[in-house]
Amino acid sequence: MGFNLKGRSFLSLMDFTPEEINFFLTLSSTLKKNKYSGIKTKNLEDKNIALIFEKPSTRTHCAFAVAAADEGANTEYLAGSDLHLGADETVKDTARVLGRMFDGIEFRGFKHNTCEQLAKYSGVPVWNGLTDKFHPTQILADFLTIIEYKGYLRGIKFAYCGDGRSNMANSLMLGATKMGMDFRISTHKSLFPDTELVEQAHQYCKLSGAALTLTTNPVEAVGGADVIYTDVWVSMGEEDKIKKRIKLLHPYQVNQSLIDKAVNPDVIFMHCLPCNHTNETRITKQYSDICEVTDEVFEGKHSVVFDEAENRLHTIKAVMVATL
Repeated sequence: MGFNLKGRSFLSLMDFTPEEINFFLTLSSTLKKNKYSGIKTKNLEDKNIALIFEKPSTRTHCAFAVAAADEGANTEYLAGSDLHLGADETVKDTARVLGRMFDGIEFRGFKHNTCEQLAKYSGVPVWNGLTDKFHPTQILADFLTIIEYKGYLRGIKFAYCGDGRSNMANSLMLGATKMGMDFRISTHKSLFPDTELVEQAHQYCKLSGAALTLTTNPVEAVGGADVIYTDVWVSMGEEDKIKKRIKLLHPYQVNQSLIDKAVNPDVIFMHCLPCNHTNETRITKQYSDICEVTDEVFEGKHSVVFDEAENRLHTIKAVMVATL
């Protein structure tokens, strides 16, 4: 079944039905096969796309730029310092200017409300490349990766260990419950997800047959898991919370012992990246024990993190093609 998603913004998976999410994933797979086969479709020929980045980026920036180029679009990179966005000019005014010059806008930044205002006032599709609240394009890449390794989403046992209040935990919880997974979050009780989002996830469970578990016990969370997922313990802009997060989350580190507790030889390990798995990153040079996952697991046989990273390209391409 096809869907007409032209003109829609992509701010959160909450805005899309399970059928529409499956459509994005199917289109992603098709476009990925086309790229590997050398088929050039140029679905976005002569389109102009603004890429706004308040936060630094590797995968999101590269994925949007390459996806746009593959499909024939032009991109303009705009760092936060390149715009008056929300400082010397209201977001509403900036949105109305950009909407007259560009066919679509990607936004990666801090406030989710900024993304919502760009979508409301620009008159063109706006795609959320990450905000403090949600990271929906990453979730599509995660789901595509799970399908490639497991063949399905409904019924997947998915364990997330780490900061339960992050944009990744929020987005994974909402997406997984919407798609019928058995989703478990394991974290310190003070870092459980926002109550309002948990309630929304429970509503999705009623519709999809999914299950949602919040637990402080990581061993309970990973039992029988098909997927074990973690993210950095300190998000961009939260560097002042490093010491506190280490103390709270060290018991939730994904190490080989925790992987073994899944008792599933085919369990896959996932991480959205960037990752503190060695003492070579800016944070781990200062706090050597902050690693949310050990290097043994990150580089081990269960890890699919670079397939997952590549899939940012194909899923982002699908989002742009479908909405433009």
